[in-house]
Amino acid sequence: MPPTILITRPEPGAGSFIAALRGLPGGDLPVVLSPVLRIEPQGELPDLEGVRWLIFTSQQGVFRYAELTARRDIPVYAVGDTTASAAEAAGMRAISCGGDARDLLARIRADNAIGPMLHLRGAHAAADVAGALRAEGIAATDAVLYVQKRLSLTEEARACLNGDAPVIAPVFSPRSAAALLEGAAPRAPLVILAISRAAADRVPQGAASACIVADRPDAAGMLRAWPAALAEAYRLEGTKSAQ
Repeated sequence: MPPTILITRPEPGAGSFIAALRGLPGGDLPVVLSPVLRIEPQGELPDLEGVRWLIFTSQQGVFRYAELTARRDIPVYAVGDTTASAAEAAGMRAISCGGDARDLLARIRADNAIGPMLHLRGAHAAADVAGALRAEGIAATDAVLYVQKRLSLTEEARACLNGDAPVIAPVFSPRSAAALLEGAAPRAPLVILAISRAAADRVPQGAASACIVADRPDAAGMLRAWPAALAEAYRLEGTKSAQ
């Protein structure tokens, strides 16, 4: 049986990633959609008086900000291209830092940007961006605008992981990697396509037959790594068939 793609990312990211895959060789494989995290609003937007820069480390933060205010005049530092595109689509001027929190901090440092800065984020943050900026003498605060609640896998997803066909599972964060395999022992040959080494490290040892890590922690890096994940899945299919 051909491999199946298991998408655990919530919308709107899931749909856009699937659409991008469709344009790649092998991207027309069967897809099972089973988000393992649900985005829920939490908290309120603080006073924006005096804020020189907004910082977003996810497109979800952008979406929530756009819901809460009509202000579009404060420039944005965005962790990567996807987040920057979301900010620009919402009417803001955004600088993409092209990677992870370390890249974002390096870009702010290189630009000699002046605070106050406001990091608008989820309840679970991969890095204390505001704290790191304050340690460098830049005025910065943060505010939580949303929370990610864990969801159980659908029956279709569980059947997929317990079947015979190889499964390719892109994971877009350490939390989604952990949520996918929490309490699970997949019987199917599983290829994890991880957005970062941090996400790959949350995959329990022995749970996956292979783990491919993107060269950059963004959707574009995931798409570049897709051919390697696809090749590994077909290799595993061949091994399974031989057995």
